[in-house]
Amino acid sequence: MRLPSQPERFQPRMKAVGSGAWALRFGLAVLLVGLAFAAWAEETPNDPPEAPVPGMVTVANFGARNCVPCRMMVPIREELQREYEGRAAIVFIDLHRHYELIDQYAIQVIPTLIFYDKNGNEAKRHIGFMDKKSIEAELAKLGVE
Repeated sequence: MRLPSQPERFQPRMKAVGSGAWALRFGLAVLLVGLAFAAWAEETPNDPPEAPVPGMVTVANFGARNCVPCRMMVPIREELQREYEGRAAIVFIDLHRHYELIDQYAIQVIPTLIFYDKNGNEAKRHIGFMDKKSIEAELAKLGVE
């Protein structure tokens, strides 16, 4: 009688791979993630916008694309950019892309909005979500009509 080196119950079992559908799904998922990352990288500039913009009242919005309150402010920021074009600069700085600016601007929480007067001096700092009317009120205090 011959004893096997390992009992049969401990022998590795091979599973049938089947049609390879799992590999196709995995490959498609990797492709989609790669395409999404490439699109995100293209739409985000490599250099951060200048803040404050020389000679203009500036609202610098510091945040990140995956921050929920920051995403809630996107439509507000876009409206303000259109409405105040030529009168005030509204800029967004993504701190996940430009993390080196965190210390430079002393950012502790995102979103943070920093309001600058025409001379580039910080006039107000707001931490957290800020609605459109409040931003417009701060711009009015800085002399933007």
